[in-house]
Amino acid sequence: MKVQCVVLAAFIGSACPVPAELVTGIEAIVNDSLITHDEVEALTAPAAEMLFRQYRNDPDLLQKKLTDARNDSRDQLLSRQLILRDFKTTYSANEEAIEKEVKKEIDKEIEDEIRTSYGGSRVSLIQTLAARGITYEKHRQQIHDRIIISFLRQKNVSSEIIVSPHKVEQYYETHKDDYKVLDEIRLRMIVLKNPGPDDSARVEKRAEEIASQLKDGATFAEMATVYSEGSQRNQGGDWGWWEVSKLNKGLADMAHSLQPGQRSGVTSRSTGDDYWVCQYENGKPTVGRHYQVEATSKKEIMVEERQFDSAAALTNLPPAQEFYLMLVEEKRPTHYKPLAEMRDQIEKDLLTQEQNRLEKEWIDRLKKKTFVRYF
Repeated sequence: MKVQCVVLAAFIGSACPVPAELVTGIEAIVNDSLITHDEVEALTAPAAEMLFRQYRNDPDLLQKKLTDARNDSRDQLLSRQLILRDFKTTYSANEEAIEKEVKKEIDKEIEDEIRTSYGGSRVSLIQTLAARGITYEKHRQQIHDRIIISFLRQKNVSSEIIVSPHKVEQYYETHKDDYKVLDEIRLRMIVLKNPGPDDSARVEKRAEEIASQLKDGATFAEMATVYSEGSQRNQGGDWGWWEVSKLNKGLADMAHSLQPGQRSGVTSRSTGDDYWVCQYENGKPTVGRHYQVEATSKKEIMVEERQFDSAAALTNLPPAQEFYLMLVEEKRPTHYKPLAEMRDQIEKDLLTQEQNRLEKEWIDRLKKKTFVRYF
């Protein structure tokens, strides 16, 4: 009775008192179907989790992204209801025959699901659905709706869109900055972890011994495979290609000072966003650079550089977290990805854009002939 009251109120105004919590639980009405807050939240949940991880340090932007995601989920649910209603009205004369074919598709899909995912046990499927709060009947209905929606999309949104080579080339020139790659560098690294302050001298000495072997002709990849404690150890310390701007600033500055084929001396780095990078020569520190995250821009900047004349100069600095040696293998200046490399991706993007445009026009036509109200 309460739900009927809410629906009735949506059509004729405040004809009967509607509890506020019920009204706020409804996001939209499509003819006689409700889109609820819980449905929107459930559809938004995966995106919300990803957005929280990405923007948790910027609450205002996070809130905007979450609002956009919720609105997109609500619109998806609304479009589904519009399409399902259109099926009942447009195909009412053939509905029985279509539903008979759809039932066959549902039975086949569920049998395939049971065989491939539940070891042939229908009971296991039902138990798994129950654990998710879904009945077997609702599961069938979800598959039914998906098949109907896919059928109508194919009928109303052409899949035979042709994207001409000229349009691809025009798009590439117009959006060329999207294919811009800033200065890149290919690195190999030997990383030695420092267990604690009392171990710094021992770890630094091992790094110097590795540097000595490199001078005597050992290959960097070989030494990385044997000694490095970094995650790329099994790849000979190969970090692959990196945009310099995406590297830790302390590493980027060191890489910038080296030419292709050159390697660094022993270097240490402390931990955190406020850290020191120190260079060593023959077991003695020579230069230290202090980096911080700038409060306004949120970018790393070098705030201080010191010349050292003894190991005692490190006494008041934070302890090193790791020691490493770096080899710059290659460098690539800022460039644009060539059209030949991007042509297939641009064609797919343009195809998707055109399909989205046609689908929007279709959904807008359905909205014009259907009662829709947002809350």
